[in-house]
Amino acid sequence: MNIAIVGCGYVADYYIATLRFHPELKLLGVMDRDAERAALFSRLQKVPAYLTLEAVLADSRVEMVLNLTNPGAHYEISKAALLAGKHVYSEKPLAMKMDQATELVELAEARNLLITSAPCSLLGETAQTLWKVLREGTMGTVRVVYAEMDDGMVHRMPYRDWVSASGLPWPYKDEFEVGCTMEHAGYCLAWLAAWFGPALSVTSFASLQVPDKVQDVQLDAGSPDFSVACIQFASGVVARVTCSIVAPHDHSLRIVADNGVLSTRDFWDYRSPVYSQRMIKLRSRVLLNPLRRRHQLLRISKIKPLRTGPAWMDFCRGPAEVAAAIREQRVCRLSARFSLHINELVLAIHGSGQHSGTHRMTTTFDPIEPMPLTK
Repeated sequence: MNIAIVGCGYVADYYIATLRFHPELKLLGVMDRDAERAALFSRLQKVPAYLTLEAVLADSRVEMVLNLTNPGAHYEISKAALLAGKHVYSEKPLAMKMDQATELVELAEARNLLITSAPCSLLGETAQTLWKVLREGTMGTVRVVYAEMDDGMVHRMPYRDWVSASGLPWPYKDEFEVGCTMEHAGYCLAWLAAWFGPALSVTSFASLQVPDKVQDVQLDAGSPDFSVACIQFASGVVARVTCSIVAPHDHSLRIVADNGVLSTRDFWDYRSPVYSQRMIKLRSRVLLNPLRRRHQLLRISKIKPLRTGPAWMDFCRGPAEVAAAIREQRVCRLSARFSLHINELVLAIHGSGQHSGTHRMTTTFDPIEPMPLTK
């Protein structure tokens, strides 16, 4: 499938780095609203550059647009691409407002196009291995899940020195304005929704604990840097999800079932080991066996993920899944309705600082098929 990248900022390098793992994706060119940035990216990555968005959309060869712009521009760029007859793979979130995200999905459906959004880590080895163990049922009925997405005190780290392979700086102003929940909660929410079905409700709390993160620029918005949510899934499973950029780094997951606990250490690592621990009876108590079984990770791809930025991820696995679904005329595992559901969950948690209480979910999605598994 012929693709074009719109947005040549920090994250674009991560897609370029893993594009070579997916030869079925042919990059025709890149474009950015900042012409100098586009020219630099084009020269360093040895790919053609479009001068304008209109030029990208007018190119009849382009079948899918990778929308890698900043979150505030996602809606505008994705809508323009859909109106031009292009499929869309967007960086997260689909849109910053729920009505805009819904509009994009309905527009794509009306035009028989696919639109979906990152993250695609659900398609990774760790997520699929955990899912396989859950489907086998040996752990018994799942009761509760604890998911952490804490990144440490980012505002006290040398974030101004963070640059991509092309030398592009980490967009800290956008990151702090958008907030860690919008940026990162989707990594764990996508896994949980795929495994346990659509969420029925979410009760959450969000807070801005460090309002003065930067001194050199004026932030246009103050977004929560801490959030915690309790989510009720259709299957009956309850999950507690925490997301912050103030607590020590912790990307771990624990799934508590009747017969034991499944766990992994990092949502961002496609090769993060998967462990199970069994419950044991000791006199009148039930305890967790200190001995852990390490499960062999499924081989989803012949290529091991690269260390792209802070973790081992294959960023182009998402666009490749969209292309495969179109080519094979099947339902995309990262469907538009699935992405819309995750978008609603993230927005509900992110906005809970202003709107406390329980949010009843309005969106849903059809069950998702696991990846084909080979040993």
